[in-house]
Amino acid sequence: MTKPRVKFDPYSEEFFDNPFGIYRRLRDEAPIYYDEEEDFYALSRHEDVAAALKDHESFSSSRGCDLAMERSGEVPQKSIIFMDPPEHRHMRSLLNKAFTPRAVQSQRETITELVRHYLGKADPDNFDVVQDFSGPFPVEVITRMAGVPEEYRQQVREWVDTSLHREPGRIGQTEEGMQANIATAMFYYDLVQKRRAEPQDDMISRLIAAEIPDENGGMRKLDDIEIAGFATLLGGAGAETVTKLLGTAMVVFARHPDQWQKLLDDRSKIPDAVEELLRYEGPVQYNVRFTLKEAQVPSGTIPAGKPVFLLKASANRDERAWTDPDVFDIDRDRTESQNLALGYGIHSCLGAALARLESAIALEHLLDFMPRYEVQWDGLKRVHMQNVAGYSHVPVKVLP
Repeated sequence: MTKPRVKFDPYSEEFFDNPFGIYRRLRDEAPIYYDEEEDFYALSRHEDVAAALKDHESFSSSRGCDLAMERSGEVPQKSIIFMDPPEHRHMRSLLNKAFTPRAVQSQRETITELVRHYLGKADPDNFDVVQDFSGPFPVEVITRMAGVPEEYRQQVREWVDTSLHREPGRIGQTEEGMQANIATAMFYYDLVQKRRAEPQDDMISRLIAAEIPDENGGMRKLDDIEIAGFATLLGGAGAETVTKLLGTAMVVFARHPDQWQKLLDDRSKIPDAVEELLRYEGPVQYNVRFTLKEAQVPSGTIPAGKPVFLLKASANRDERAWTDPDVFDIDRDRTESQNLALGYGIHSCLGAALARLESAIALEHLLDFMPRYEVQWDGLKRVHMQNVAGYSHVPVKVLP
């Protein structure tokens, strides 16, 4: 009997629940996948995804980062993830100053304080890793850096979660998601106005004061929409990545207790564990690009004018790039291939070092808080989100 042709539907229940079987079939049977019904392409092998991420002249970010945005034909909000060079280069060089190694390390005390605060409130007998811990603390870190008043920081996370939610079978946002986008934009636009009137020691105030090259060779200030767009991105990325990574981490370690024991025995392995978690089941599944011209990747050619899913999570499980990629091993040889979880090329994650630091500090404290634990498997809940994977609920019982 002939096996049915592989179908990649990034908005299906099957994909949301476990995409890795679909990824394997795509890599083997359709490395350059074309969906005739929805008119998009998808790349799943490591060498193809890495090549596309590096080729910003062919694979443009300017049309958005998901299929609904590409389809709308509308110009996305002004934000660095929706820019190509030279505009992207100018903005990136400006924003990089907020994430220098020194700037990131300066957040260590804040991160540690917040991690201890949330774990200090947690009930070991009734602890949800995401709801009680990995959900609340990362957004506090990033929004504090941006300049968001304390009383609004958790609200930012709720808006982000709502805006990214997708109903199975539906490509676009929900009505609630659109309203969350509007509320977020209005909030940050208002905050920019307040910082213009009264600058403070925060990222929004520094962006207001900054200048970047304009198209005429002079210098210009950023406008309110550009600053609000970046603050929105920062809050979203900062809230989602670490939240989902840590929730997934405790599920993965529960399934691989020998790897958790390695960390209990040797805390110096924590940074390696973060890298392996990012590779094995990272929070960002894909990015969508748009081909400005006929594009070449090692597996073949993609025509101009098409949305292309770059399946980073699939690339990180590609047996052509990694030895035993479906095995979770914090001691694996990480020099084998490039870990694409936090991007590659000009659009690699701006806050990657901060996300790694937050995750490492959080794991360090979770090892102390719950050296032995059981996941309450019937209470696990996965998120259904645009390009983000992970859990909204990871209930655990801490064992004596």
